[in-house]
Amino acid sequence: KKKIFHNWVTGDGAGNKLSIVGSVWRCFSSMHNKITALNAEKVKKAQKSTQPNRLRLQNKSKPGRQQFAAIGDFKLESGNTINNCKIGYRTYGQLNSAKSNVILFLTWFGGTARDVEGTAPWQAVDTTHYFLVIVDALGDGVSASPSNSVKQHGPAFPAFSIRDIVESQHQLLTNKLGFAHVHAIMGISMGGIQTFQWAVSYPDFTDVLIPIVGSPQPTSYDLMLYSTYRKIIEADSAFNHGNYKVNPIIPTANMLWELFLTTPANRVKGISHDNFPKWLTSAETKKTGDWNDSRYQIMAVIGHDISKPYNGAMKEAAAHVKAKMLIISSQQDHMVNPAPAIEFSKLLPAKLVLLNSDGGHLAPNFGDPQVKNSIIEILGEQ
Repeated sequence: KKKIFHNWVTGDGAGNKLSIVGSVWRCFSSMHNKITALNAEKVKKAQKSTQPNRLRLQNKSKPGRQQFAAIGDFKLESGNTINNCKIGYRTYGQLNSAKSNVILFLTWFGGTARDVEGTAPWQAVDTTHYFLVIVDALGDGVSASPSNSVKQHGPAFPAFSIRDIVESQHQLLTNKLGFAHVHAIMGISMGGIQTFQWAVSYPDFTDVLIPIVGSPQPTSYDLMLYSTYRKIIEADSAFNHGNYKVNPIIPTANMLWELFLTTPANRVKGISHDNFPKWLTSAETKKTGDWNDSRYQIMAVIGHDISKPYNGAMKEAAAHVKAKMLIISSQQDHMVNPAPAIEFSKLLPAKLVLLNSDGGHLAPNFGDPQVKNSIIEILGEQ
């Protein structure tokens, strides 16, 4: 009887299982093994969770995923406040344990962190070595903006400056991401403008500054362009002083931007006389970002001047710069005149890379050896 019972549970000794009880026993054993493995995995995860929380969150972030940080009610230099201010950002690469490999990339006029991805900045910024943080500027439609604010929507949103944009980024980096210092700060166009502001607002915060087709101060020519653009927006009937339910199409503003974004030579080369009607239609019907957002950002650019706290003395502003600086400008830039950046480079021991291309404002390209190699070189300097 004992032998029969034993065979009934485990088998007949020849490897043949004789009953359902044996199957249940095997299932129980398998389940026990799985539970043991799960418990081991939980212990492993618990051990990993002892890392500092900020570091753990950054390392787990999916590269390129849109993230947000709430910095609370954000007081502007005007004295006004952006309520419930949120800043958007995306990260690429791995943050090292010393947090010494951070590179901050700033967005251009009307651009977002996602748009920056399209320029493939990792051609010059090796994200297997650096931790790249691309931050959305105020007013870009991702971070706090007239278009996405609930309580301060549209024209009720308070005007902000380039200095305010930089201050919001500083609060993000220090209070939310836990960075007391970054290796480099860089940006294109309005991102380059912000980089110049970082140079004097927080001179000890970074080792390297790389403004690309940016400016420490707009020229009279720049101001005429930006002011014309602003007035076209404000005069458009569909804009309705910023009180619209559907973002309008403002053809004249689009046409003006088309003229100045690159050079006449580049346009003539790329668009024939016969193809002009197609180009005109494209400009007239082009859908853009929110016009309130555009108006607020262009007002910030119009008011930009890093020498303002120093009574207009650019030499004194330059004296506050402590980081190494690589200034990349475009000689034929019709959108951001290169003269102020060139003159600023002479006030510092800064390296100047002056591009000469029919691309104009669009001349910088991370695949261009002149741009790419100069960035790689200064980032690698000790």
